[in-house]
Amino acid sequence: MAVPKKKTSKSKRDMRRAHDAITAPGISLCPQCKEPKQPHRACASCGTYKGKEVAGPKE
Repeated sequence: MAVPKKKTSKSKRDMRRAHDAITAPGISLCPQCKEPKQPHRACASCGTYKGKEVAGPKE
């Protein structure tokens, strides 16, 4: 059975484990058009954010 020659540092160990906690982004519904969108971002279909039009709707 293989045995490591050197102790793995906390930095190396934590860098390896950092990718285990990656999750899919959350999805919420736009209050105007009820389309799914990412939280804290303008809606891609109607272009609103917090009730105000910030971008034109996607065509």
